[in-house]
Amino acid sequence: MSENGQPHIAPLKTYINVFVALMVLTVLTVWVAFYDLGAFNIVVAVTIASIKAYVVVLYFMHVRYSAQIIWLTAAAGFIWFVMMLALTLADYATRGWLPFPEPW
Repeated sequence: MSENGQPHIAPLKTYINVFVALMVLTVLTVWVAFYDLGAFNIVVAVTIASIKAYVVVLYFMHVRYSAQIIWLTAAAGFIWFVMMLALTLADYATRGWLPFPEPW
């Protein structure tokens, strides 16, 4: 709903543009997957996925046309995602000290 309580109806052109953007980002994801970027593989993949998620949240979940409290809720969810990702990657980065198992 918009600020005045009336539902916002996005034009068809907006959804076509969003579809094209998501398809371009999907092709970019597949294209980048064929190249060895070393340590940047995960960075590029997560960046592209985050951009796609941002577009989906804005247009398909109608956050772009919602009140500021909805924007705040969506931002809090994104900040929570970044915190969980940072903690997971920090844990993964410190696992170099674990011994490798011996083969049988």
